[in-house]
Amino acid sequence: MATKKKGRKKAAKKKVVRRKKTAAKKTTKKKAKKKVTKKKAKKKAKKKATKKKAKKKAKKKATKKKAKKKAKKKATKKKATKKKAKKKAKKKVAKKKAKKKATKKKGKKKAAKKKGRRKKK
Repeated sequence: MATKKKGRKKAAKKKVVRRKKTAAKKTTKKKAKKKVTKKKAKKKAKKKATKKKAKKKAKKKATKKKAKKKAKKKATKKKATKKKAKKKAKKKVAKKKAKKKATKKKGKKKAAKKKGRRKKK
C-alpha cells in the first residue's frame, strides 16, 4: 500500500510538473507572440515614418520644381521683354536711318534742281 501511495504521489508530482511545463511553454509562446507583434508594430511604425518622410521629400521636391518653373517663367519673361526691347531699339535705329536717308535724298534732289536751274540760267 505504501508503495502504491508513493507511486501515486510520484504520478501526481509528474502531472504537476507537466502542467507547470505546459503553462511555462504557453507563457513563453505568449511572450514570443507579443515580441513578434511588437516587432511588427515597430516595423509598421517605421514604414509609416519612412512614408511620411518620403511624402515630405516629395512635397519639397514638388515645391522646388514649382519654384524652378516659376523662375524659368520669370527668366523667359525677362528674355522676352529683353528681346522686345532689342526689337524696339532696332526699329528705332532703322527708322532714324531711313529718315536720314530720306533727308539726304531730298537734299540731293534739291541740289540737283538747283543745278538744273543753274544750267538753264
